[in-house]
This record gives sequence, C-alpha cells and structure tokens, in this order.
Amino acid sequence: MDEVVAEYIRRTVLKIPRDEIRTMLQQWGFLSEAQLQTINFCQIKENISQHVVQLCEENAARIKQAAVLDIIYNHIYSNKRLWSVYQMNKTGEETDFFDLTDFKKKFKRRLRSALTNVTINFREYEDNAIWIRIAWGTPYTKPNQYKTSYVVYHSQTPYVFISVSVLKSNLPLLCQALVAASNSHDIREMELRSHSLNSLKDIVFKRYSQNFQSYYPKPLQETNVAPESDLRIIQENKNEKERIKIINSEVFGDGPQPKLEFAQYKLETMFKSDPQMNVLDRKEPFRCLVKFSSPHLLESLKSLAPAGIADAPVSPLLTCIPHKARNYFKIKDKKYVSSISFVSP
Repeated sequence: MDEVVAEYIRRTVLKIPRDEIRTMLQQWGFLSEAQLQTINFCQIKENISQHVVQLCEENAARIKQAAVLDIIYNHIYSNKRLWSVYQMNKTGEETDFFDLTDFKKKFKRRLRSALTNVTINFREYEDNAIWIRIAWGTPYTKPNQYKTSYVVYHSQTPYVFISVSVLKSNLPLLCQALVAASNSHDIREMELRSHSLNSLKDIVFKRYSQNFQSYYPKPLQETNVAPESDLRIIQENKNEKERIKIINSEVFGDGPQPKLEFAQYKLETMFKSDPQMNVLDRKEPFRCLVKFSSPHLLESLKSLAPAGIADAPVSPLLTCIPHKARNYFKIKDKKYVSSISFVSP
C-alpha cells in the first residue's frame, strides 16, 4: 500500500473519538467483521490506527476506497468545517428526474478536463444528499489528501453546500463542474456561511418555520399605584411576562432556532438631516456596517425580551435574519441595499 495513503488512513483514525472508532469503521465497510474483532479498541489511539493500517494492507486491491472513511467522518462531524451556500439556476425546463450516474460522469469529466491530478469520491445518504470529496493536486504533484474540498448537493434543489480547503484557487473549477453536472447555467454564492450545516439546510429549505412580526411595542402608560396594591403589581408583572412569552413564541416560533454565530448588516440609504447641514447635497448614500456575534445568535435574540433586555417583540431587523438569508439576491436588486451576510468566526 502507498505510504501516503497509509499515513492518511492513520491520521483519519486518530481524528475519530475513541468510543466511535469501531462504529465508524463498520460504516466504512472496508474491513470485515472478523478483522475488526482483532482490534483492541481499549488501547491508545496511536496503536489502534497502526493496527487499522496493517489490516488495510491485506485489502490492498480495494485501497482506492480509503477516502470514503474521511467522508463518513466529515458527515458525522460536519460542524468542524465552515460551509457556504451556493444557489444554481437551471437551464431550460426543469424536470423531476435526476440521474446520479450521469451527474457523477459529467462532474468528473468537467473537473478532470481542467486538472488531471485530482481524486473525486462520492457517497449517498438517506436524505437524498450527495457528498462529494475532492482532493486537489497540481499539474506536477499528486492530490493532497489533507487539503480537500467537500460538496453536499441535494438533488431536485438549486442549493449546494461547499466547504473548501485552503486552496481557494480551485473553487472556480469546482463551481464550473457543478454547473455542468447539474445542467445549470449559473451559480452564485449566497451571503450565508456557518459551521452548522444542518442549520443552513433548515434556512434554505425552509424547514425552519418563523412567523412574521405583527406586534409592536406599546407605549408605557403612567399610573398612580398605591403602596397597598402589591397584589395588583404582581398580577400585572405576571400578565406582562405571559404576554412577552406569547409574542416571543409567535415571532420566533416554538422550535429550536438555526445555529448561526455571526450576522453582518450592510446598510445603504440616503442620509436625512437638516438642510442647513449641507449633507443632502452629497449624492453618495450613507453606508453603515453592523455586526452581531454569539455562540448561538438566534437563540440569544430570542432570549432578549424574556430577560427584560429588550421590548417585546424584538425589532424586525433582527427577527428577519433567516428570511432575508433566503431572499438575499432579491434584496440586492433594490436601489438602496439592505443586505445581511452570515459567517462563523
């Protein structure tokens, strides 16, 4: 077995948590159950990885399937990569029929016509997701198995999720191959990035249900409260908390929020001020950049009103984040842009 491939397998096994190594090797299907029985999974991971490599030597004829183990690992631990969402536009009439064999053939042919030294592996999953792993080389070097790009494509949808390696120069080649294989004529990057692949899917596939804001803060009314009306105050506070709970539920929904870590607003509008300030004579619009960050941004926004930090409901500028992400390109076409980009730090 090639030393480079053996080292690659060893490092991949080392990345897997000890209590999941056996399960992941079984999903891989590269080693037989009898071979797995010979591995002592209680020893240190270095010894386990060396034993796995030795067993792979016995199956040298099937070693080209080794990259599948890396796909299984990245599928389970997809949050270790940074994912970007791309949207493709189909050519001609869209049909419901999808030929996976034809998709693979076109993808490989287009990519290898531009770069010979590249390895491509596919794996299908139950949710109609096609996982593609690309290891890039150069015209003079073999593919680097440690600088890979991942693509998750759901057939029958215009969306594709891409996680690139440090070799971002290969991204245009990858996009061209996707356009050709999916019979599309264009592909655009959406301003939507996160380590949580499932959250990105929830947003673009509209699996995340959120109501539009229909409530607006009411002005506080001055009341003269006597000292002896403590029970009334307690009841009013209880009613207010219940009102906030109901409004918060209607605005954000009852389910968990998609996990986003960063939101960046790019605002452009005409500046309005006193004519005596001579600001309106300038033709350039007023530009503003606002950033929000949190380990779980949407859940943080959802907790503002119940915590008493903000009025209920929270401003639509913040509650509309998932909706604006889905409609990013429509927003960009406006004369004065109000766009949002999302990334993970």
